[in-house]
Amino acid sequence: MIIQIPNGVFAENAYVIVDERARECAIVDPGEEAGLILHKVEETGARPVGIWLTHAHVDHVLGVPAVAQRTGAPVWLHPADRPLYDAVPDQAAWFGLGAPDRLPIPDHDMVHGEHLAVGGLRFEVRHAPGHSPGSVCLVGPGVALTGDVLFAGSIGRTDLPGGDFEMLIGSIERELLTLPDHTILYSGHGPETTVGRERQTNPFLKGLSRIA
Repeated sequence: MIIQIPNGVFAENAYVIVDERARECAIVDPGEEAGLILHKVEETGARPVGIWLTHAHVDHVLGVPAVAQRTGAPVWLHPADRPLYDAVPDQAAWFGLGAPDRLPIPDHDMVHGEHLAVGGLRFEVRHAPGHSPGSVCLVGPGVALTGDVLFAGSIGRTDLPGGDFEMLIGSIERELLTLPDHTILYSGHGPETTVGRERQTNPFLKGLSRIA
């Protein structure tokens, strides 16, 4: 079960991935409204086993201190986004948001090709830079959590520090368009979509070939 939690001034989507049989969960991208996210976690009755960050932009990580303190779950982040993560107070100031002086040091590195587990569910880490240097997508059975790499009808912005449009398009083609068309995509903002729908209708992806 995947629970989507829109929150904060940027309407960022946090997620809770629940293995109901094992009664374990992972919290993905806990954003600004940590209290709301923790409430949703508590409603599941599942034990948090990880805080998985798709990238380190401020709207996706502001809740990390409170969520990590309350749950004791380890934090996972790709090391290429560590400079952004350490600069969250500065990021927050750019947008007029409050932020703690520092975030908890990540416990584990996201590594391309490795798998994260919650109960019996396994998610492959796919490094997909372009929106940020350390952006990752998390690919599970029939689903992918794309962070801000790909949205319904759009793609992640590339005008922030570390962004690169050509790199982002390459990441999408390599890491997401290779998935089956029926794969459900859960994005960092907006509604869910599918690989097939984006392949056919996303104006940024038209003309891209599917890599076998």
